[in-house]
This record gives sequence, structure tokens and C-alpha cells, in this order.
Amino acid sequence: MDSKAVNPMGVRPIFPLILSMSLPAMMSMLVQALYNVVDSYFVAKVSENALTAVSLVFPVQNLLIAVAIGTGVGLNSLISRRLGENRPEDARRVASHGLLLAVMNWLIFAAIGLFFSRPFLSSFTENPEIIEMGVDYMSIVCIASIGLCMEGCIEKSLQATGNMIYPMISQLLGAITNIIFDPIFIFGLLGFPRMGVAGAAIATVMGQIFAMFFLFFILAFREKVLRIDLRKFKFSGSTIREIYSVGFPSILMQSIGSLMTVGMNAILIRFTETAVAFFGVYFKLQSFVFMPVFGLNQGVMPIVGYNYGAKKRHRVTGALRAGAIIAACIMAAGMLVFWCIPGTLLSLFEASDTMMAIGVPALRIISTCFIPAALGIILTTAFQALGRGFNSLLISVLRQLVVLLPAAFILAQISLDAVWFSFPIAEVGSLLASLLLYRRLYRNYIKVLPDE
Repeated sequence: MDSKAVNPMGVRPIFPLILSMSLPAMMSMLVQALYNVVDSYFVAKVSENALTAVSLVFPVQNLLIAVAIGTGVGLNSLISRRLGENRPEDARRVASHGLLLAVMNWLIFAAIGLFFSRPFLSSFTENPEIIEMGVDYMSIVCIASIGLCMEGCIEKSLQATGNMIYPMISQLLGAITNIIFDPIFIFGLLGFPRMGVAGAAIATVMGQIFAMFFLFFILAFREKVLRIDLRKFKFSGSTIREIYSVGFPSILMQSIGSLMTVGMNAILIRFTETAVAFFGVYFKLQSFVFMPVFGLNQGVMPIVGYNYGAKKRHRVTGALRAGAIIAACIMAAGMLVFWCIPGTLLSLFEASDTMMAIGVPALRIISTCFIPAALGIILTTAFQALGRGFNSLLISVLRQLVVLLPAAFILAQISLDAVWFSFPIAEVGSLLASLLLYRRLYRNYIKVLPDE
């Protein structure tokens, strides 16, 4: 029987299909957010300098995640389109190239961890304690990043087939491992030496490596659609180009977030190191709101890509519409929490009086951008699923470099509180641009599809 006829992405009602494919990813993303918060929760108990060190390393860690996940996004988009076109052998070849790319990405970041950790930290502060703790954390996270690089590629490949359960389990495995070993390694429990910030990094990479081995097992023994035989592997430059036609803009888009964070840290540290520590805390807290939407994105993207490949217009637009509604509801709930209990959220991280004074108004101001951000994420999903990754890159550059950083720099001349208004300004501007790009995409690529 034709694979298009039996694949639920082509026939099942849109709303329950999105929920069935997104909920496992959303749950795994929530767990991911939880262990990110737990990581900082324990680091904050070491000292505020420890929290500042981890916050300064965050852009590099985010860049690592951007490369791993961005490569996976390219794999996801291309695999789902090949399956929608009923070309399963080509889909398997794409997945096998993902393993090679994961190894290449790891080698690059291992070199960064070895040779650039100290120069990077020293460019921000002269505080020797912050530098030493930051070097420990950054070098470990980068040198042992093989788990994250492999996990990102295999997870996205599996999701492209509609399999969301095993990726969720891998995320849970990594998160639980991290949560268990964080306090043991940081504070030296159960006979282990007290390792402080380095212990947090070791717990993080252990979780990623455990998740990687689990996904290797699934790929080798349980997966049927993407069963890979490396003995038949033949390198294809055209496949790499197609993967990165979507993946590279996604990497750049998320890397721009790292550049934005570096820029914001440079602006904030002129006020106080506590402002940098708070900014790191904010990113941990907002992950509870954004991660479920990114999980939703993982469910919506293969549905849109598959049905675009299968030339089903009403299912493409229906998936995007349902995704936008769900994302907006999630973000509205998050904004309400940030407005109602900002002090309670900050107290999780041993916030000093200074951090409370900075953070309470900041959380309320920044959270006003959540709903437009939700709609922007779904529009980005449409661009990526249809292989138009450059549009996503353009919007990200506009949001974080063209608008946000210049606005933050200008508002910093007024006060620290004024800096936070740069976030809603940037998000509303980028949403308007996204709508214009989507309108052109719809007219040229979606509207011409048959309306089955």
C-alpha cells in the first residue's frame, strides 16, 4: 500500500494529530526546562559569582545547542519531505548523513572548549573567581558535547517520521540523570568530591551522553522507517547542502541568540554583575514558557512538511492555524505567571535584594512579548517546514540584532529598567515582518497547492 495512504500525518484530523505528535515533545521540553532550572538552582547555592559565571558561558552553550538542534531541524525538514514524496530510501540516506554531521559538530566544539574558554571569560570580567568557574564549566560542556550533537540529530530524524515517544524518553532520561547528579557532584554527596560549577557541567554532559546511547539503541533495533545501514553509506554533497539549506539558517538564527546574549551581557555588566546573573536566571525561567512552544513546533513542522510534500493545502494551513492558537494560549499563561509571582520565581535562585529590585520589574516588562513571540515561532515553523530557512534567519536577525540590541543600548542610557522594554519592541517589529513574509510564501507556494 502507498505510504501516503497509511501515514497518519496525511489523513488524521489536524488538532488531535498535533496534540499526539506535540505533547510528547512538549513534555520532554518541559523536563529539559526543569533540569536547566535545577542546574542554576544548585549553582546559585554555591554563590552569586558561580551563577554569574554560568550566565556568562550561556551564549557559548546556546551556540552549541543551536548547531546541534539546527542541524537536526535541517534533517527533520528534508526527511519529512522525502517521506511525504514517498521516497523512504532517500529519507534513510538523509538520516545517515546526520550521524556524520553530528561527529563533525562535536569536533569543532571540543576544540573551542580546549583553546578558547579562558580568553572568552576574560573578555567580560577581571574577577578571577568568576573566570575560573566559567572556564571549568565551558571547557567540560564543549569537550564532552558528543552526546548533545548526536542526540539532536537522531531525535529530529525520528520526529520527522512521526515518532515522538522515543525522543521524549531520551529527553526524560537525560533530564533525570542531570537532576540526580547535579547535587551529588556540585556539593560532594555520597562520597564524591565537591566539584562546584564543574560538577554541574559534568552532570549536564552525563545526561546528554546517556540520552545519546538510548537513541542509538532505538535507531539500531527499534526504528523501521529510518533503519540505517552504515555499510551502505555513500557521502553525498548534495544531501549535505539540502540539509543545511534549512539547517544552516536555523543554526544562524539560534546563534544570533547567542550573539544577542553576549551583547546584552556587555550592556548589563556596565550596571552591575548582578544584572548579568539575573539575565541568566531569566533565560532559565522563560524556558518553562518557550520550551513547550518549541515542543509544539516539533510536532507541527513534520505535519506541515509532509502535507506540503503530499500537496495538501488545507492540511498545511490547518496545522499552522491550530499551532498558532495552542502557542498563544501557552504564552498567555506564562505571561500571567510572570506578572503575578515574579518575586517567588526569583527566590528559587537565592536572589539577593539587589537581584529582586532588578528582576521583579524586568520579568513583568519582558513577558509582555510572549504572545507575539508565540505567533512568530509558528510562522518560523512554516518557513522551515517548506524549506525556506532564509526567511527564519532574516526574522531572527531583525529581532535580535537590528532591533533588540540597538534598542537596549539606547535605552541603557536612560536606566537599567528601561533596557527591558527592548524585548517587546523587538518582538512586535519582527512579528509584523514575519506576517509580510508569510503572506508572500502563502501566495507563491501554499495557495497553488490543490485544495483536497
